[in-house]
Formats: sequence, C-alpha cells, structure tokens
Amino acid sequence: MPDLEVAFDAAGLVPCVMQDWRTGEVLTLAYMNAEALRKTQETGEIHFFSRSRNELWHKGATSGNVQKVKALRLDCDRDAVVALVEPAGPACHTGARTCFHNGELTPKAPYEVLPALQRTIAERAASRPDGSWTAKLLADPRLAGEKVEEEAEEVVRAVREESDERVANEAADVLYHLSVLLNTRGLTLADAEQILDERSR
Repeated sequence: MPDLEVAFDAAGLVPCVMQDWRTGEVLTLAYMNAEALRKTQETGEIHFFSRSRNELWHKGATSGNVQKVKALRLDCDRDAVVALVEPAGPACHTGARTCFHNGELTPKAPYEVLPALQRTIAERAASRPDGSWTAKLLADPRLAGEKVEEEAEEVVRAVREESDERVANEAADVLYHLSVLLNTRGLTLADAEQILDERSR
C-alpha cells in the first residue's frame, strides 16, 4: 500500500472509520497512531491503537475476525482515515456485525437493504429451513433461473403498461430472485457491481 501523509492530532492519533468493502456499511470507528497505520499497511490487516489500554491492537487477533484492507482513504484535511475492508467475521466485540447496531433504523437505509438480503440468503443456504421459498430455490438452480426470467418479463411489462409502484415491486422481485440464483454459484450482486466498475474505467 502507498504511504499516506496523515495529519495526526496532538496525541499522535487519527480517527479511522472502517467500512465493509462490498457493501459500504460502517463497521466501527477507532483510532490509529503512526505504528498502527504502518502495521496496517505492512500486513494488509487492520491495526488500531487502543486509547483505553494504551497499546497497539490487531483487530481480530483474538477472535479470528480479522479485517483485510482493500483500500485506505484520507479526507481533504488528511486528518481522518477510511479503511475499506473485507471482514472475516463480526467487527464488534459483542459479536454483532457492526459496532453501530444500537438504534438500528427501521426501515433500513437504501444502501443497507441488498446486503441484508444477501446475508439472509446466505443464512438460508447454510440452514435450509423447511418451508422456506428461498431454501427451495437454492436447492433447485433451474427453478431459480426460471423465476429470474419470469420476473424480468414482468418488470418489462410493468414498465410498458403499469404504474411506477408496480414497476418498483417487479424490480424488487427480479433483484431477490437474481440474488438467490447468484448464490447458487457462490456469487453476490457485489461481483456483478465489480464488473460494472471495471467496464466504466
């Protein structure tokens, strides 16, 4: 990783917001000193400085839930860092996926919806509960593919003949069934998003 010219504060620290690389969800806020930043860049895994313990902290060293760094970004004043990571497990010491789980929004913010859906699909793939439509689709990729075709036709017809609300509903059905179909191949919508990014360069 390239060296970053960070403007540390008087205590030698800089705040670091850790975000999920694939979803953009905020996972935690912690602090880095120069050594933590250097270790992060050298190892490719997040290191923080614990203000309460006054020591360097390798995120996930004890739990195994390391956070592999995909990119580090600085704000315009160079006094705050965003770390985009691939989490190996929950980011919070409580076992929650994110430290920001108190006061969860209902409904979710728009960018949270598809990642939450894909986590639910992954859970169904692991547990295969009886009576679950998602589990049934996961067990039958051909059926899942047929549903994607059916729902795609319905959204096209809705655009041609129906209200905006119906278009949005049918589009939601496409996204759900496409997410399930992708899961049968070990893929997610983020894999398709990466291709779109590569095509736009």
